[in-house]
Amino acid sequence: MERTFEKVEEILKKHQYKRENLIRILLDVQKNYRHLPEDVVNYIAVALELPPAKIFGVGTFYSQFSLKPKGEYTILVCDGTACHMEGSLSLLKAIEEELNIKPGEVTRDLKFSVDQVGCLGACALAPAMVINDEVYGNLTPEKVKDIIRKLKEGEQNAQ
Repeated sequence: MERTFEKVEEILKKHQYKRENLIRILLDVQKNYRHLPEDVVNYIAVALELPPAKIFGVGTFYSQFSLKPKGEYTILVCDGTACHMEGSLSLLKAIEEELNIKPGEVTRDLKFSVDQVGCLGACALAPAMVINDEVYGNLTPEKVKDIIRKLKEGEQNAQ
């Protein structure tokens, strides 16, 4: 199925087709598609008269962008020093058991993705994770599994 670019055009118009708005454009694309699809990047490159490599460079430099699809629920597990010392690796193991995915992967239904990050800045809540901008702290593997189960069941606030 070939993609239509109506949504991309809306995003480009919103940002007035200005090259200096590239990061804002890519943020909107990422929000809409949950990643930066190659065909969309190429479309933007033509529209902004930029080499696709420049856009891919921006997309790979900044951690908020992904070239692979992310889940509807994007889970970021902190592995900074405080979280690591408090057992963040056991949280990753619990996620792997519950969702059958490892860091950098997404479930087949595109519902969940998980990534391990260096620091979330939530050291006082160690071990911590973030799901779609919501911080979860003082976690145990059991709490993580419970949160994921609630999200699977469609509960908006899994805390």
